[in-house]
Amino acid sequence: MDFKKITSANYSKKPRKSSLIKFIIIHYTGMQSKRASIERLLSKKYKVSCHFLIDRKGEIFEMVETFKVAWHAGKSKWGSYVNLNQHSIGIELENKGHKHGYQSYSKAQISKLIKLCKILKKKFKIKSSYILGHSDIAPLRKIDPGEKFPWYKLAKKGIVIKTPKIKNIKIKSKASIRKMFFSNLHKIGYRYFNKKKNLKTDIFVIKAFQRRYLQRSISGKIDPKTLYLSHLIAHARKN
Repeated sequence: MDFKKITSANYSKKPRKSSLIKFIIIHYTGMQSKRASIERLLSKKYKVSCHFLIDRKGEIFEMVETFKVAWHAGKSKWGSYVNLNQHSIGIELENKGHKHGYQSYSKAQISKLIKLCKILKKKFKIKSSYILGHSDIAPLRKIDPGEKFPWYKLAKKGIVIKTPKIKNIKIKSKASIRKMFFSNLHKIGYRYFNKKKNLKTDIFVIKAFQRRYLQRSISGKIDPKTLYLSHLIAHARKN
């Protein structure tokens, strides 16, 4: 697969073993233009980078080689993993983001992303359940790649796990709803919440889940659809 190389100096100098790479994390650039995005990812001042950037025309830029640790995930958690830079490959998609006029992703962009993910999955033996959005691993501070990102297209190509069809489950009491929902999220891999105690930040975690799996219903509330879906995903076979 052809990449255009634009090398960023923002990476950890110590190389990593390929066996440490477990995740692919998908981001949007959140900048007003491709040029601004590349400038930010190259800037020593901001100390951020990614392994790959895909522009809206579908051109792929390699900015940090995969055996190096790029600085894209930041403070993050998933399952037993903390601060995922060391264990992940970061892919940025050119998109203005919510602050500058959030766009639908282009067909060329998603097509190239799927091809790239297939190559990386095979090379590093990455599980479908370990291909995540930035908001999945950092729900208190990130919302990208956002509700317009077409996870279903990646699912159709076997890149990520398909979202199960929603079926009813029995709810014993209203008091059990929160406990059941966050227990499900914990099984899936989400963090930044307390299963037993209400937190003001719970809404961000709920929205992160909805932004991924219920993109038309980002309410921040644990409604029946949200609860049912969390249950099905938590108990689905992982691969």
